[in-house]
Amino acid sequence: MEDERIIVRSAIPADVVFADQIIREMESSAIARGSGISKRSAASVIEKIDAGKAIVAITENGEWAGFSYIETWDNEKFVSNSGLIVSPKHRNNGVASQIKTQIFELSRSKYPAAKVFSITSGLAIMKMNTRLGFEPVTYAQVAQETRFWDSCKSCANYDVLQSKNRCNCLCTAMLFDPQLN
Repeated sequence: MEDERIIVRSAIPADVVFADQIIREMESSAIARGSGISKRSAASVIEKIDAGKAIVAITENGEWAGFSYIETWDNEKFVSNSGLIVSPKHRNNGVASQIKTQIFELSRSKYPAAKVFSITSGLAIMKMNTRLGFEPVTYAQVAQETRFWDSCKSCANYDVLQSKNRCNCLCTAMLFDPQLN
């Protein structure tokens, strides 16, 4: 592949055209890695884009290269960085790191008092989170809103989460506490 410039930026309404591609890649990536990732709908991706709660990576030719979004929980006490995905042809080029940095900055600018968290089974995301100041925590230290845990229902490992009474699962919870950083 020829080196192609990738622009990482806040999503704009026109980016909703990538919603189906984003959710397909999230699902196929989870299957390929054998990891549990909660499925998202195109409507939920569109909602995040329209609300100004998403970051996209786009090639200079207008091709989708990556995505992530934020969501608030427990009356904006928490904000999650979620759904980070990079198109396979653009992986291993620092795109995920750029998206992760920008989604973290978006979280901090929109919700400066909120604790920022990420739940992941991927080592690369754990390393990026650590560089940004996140620390591993127990599930009791992140959002407890039922709506949050319900979003895990479509994950292949939901039965593990339920059998452990939402105390742990195969993912690692990581938290950035603005009062400590």
